[in-house]
Amino acid sequence: MFRSGFSCAVERWLEASDRSGRKSPLFCPALGAARAKAGSGVATMIALIVVLIRAPAAYADNLTLDGPMEQGGLIHGHAEPGATVALDGRHLRVAPDGAFIFGFPRDAPAQASLDVAGRNGGRVHRILTVAPQHYRTQRINGLPRDEVSPNPETLKRILHDIAAIRAAHRVDSDTRDFETPLRWPVIGPVSGVFGSQRILNGEPRAPHAGIDIVAPSGTPVVAPAGGVVTLAEPDLVLDGGTVTIDHGYGLSTLYIHLSKIAVRKGEHVAQGQTIGAVGATGRATGANLHWGVYWYEMALDPMLAAGPMPMR
Repeated sequence: MFRSGFSCAVERWLEASDRSGRKSPLFCPALGAARAKAGSGVATMIALIVVLIRAPAAYADNLTLDGPMEQGGLIHGHAEPGATVALDGRHLRVAPDGAFIFGFPRDAPAQASLDVAGRNGGRVHRILTVAPQHYRTQRINGLPRDEVSPNPETLKRILHDIAAIRAAHRVDSDTRDFETPLRWPVIGPVSGVFGSQRILNGEPRAPHAGIDIVAPSGTPVVAPAGGVVTLAEPDLVLDGGTVTIDHGYGLSTLYIHLSKIAVRKGEHVAQGQTIGAVGATGRATGANLHWGVYWYEMALDPMLAAGPMPMR
């Protein structure tokens, strides 16, 4: 409140008196007297104070953040063109129009630090509060050993598949499809949620890195946003038919257990284009689509990224 009133008074003073010393209708007598006594040096100092007080506030208004501030959340940000942005000291890619994205991992700490620097020297520092999620844990005992611990040859194939998927998530392209809000690739009951974890025969498995959407086999799966296909494999050991799409600036999406793949690696797809069909390939217990959303290799919650599932 003080800053606003002070800036207004000083501006009225500076704008009210011209070089000849004549007063305008907006002239403030008290400040005018002060100016007459203090001379031009003080006027220059006050003008500088006005710039220092007002510029950061005006710059801060240019920063917007959209998305759920919670574990697994995807955040779309926008700063002035030419700004630099860092999250916890990690520099983020910023598009020519000032757009950028980042995410919070499954086990993100309660706070994150965001720093933005504009071309004019203005700076913004924000402490972001990250809300926790509460994840499910499921224990299953009595499973056959080969379903929990694969043989060496199968394990070698699994590791090869994992490396191929991770390489697809590491793609860092200039594609700007990341600015398009994600839509759901298929509609149906969600049978598996992000972050949940299974303990099989007493051995903890990796947390679920996406969501499972139940739908009849053959149901079309569509691209949630435009992008470039970076992986299209029909028969991975655990995942079966698998597709990944790069949407640019580190954002990618993953689709597994597909019964059919309708795209090829390197192809650019449009939002809503059919990329495959729901299936039960790989180690699936029934027809479903496993959908993953990633910021580089960081798995995010698709339900937070896409928002509520639309009605059929």
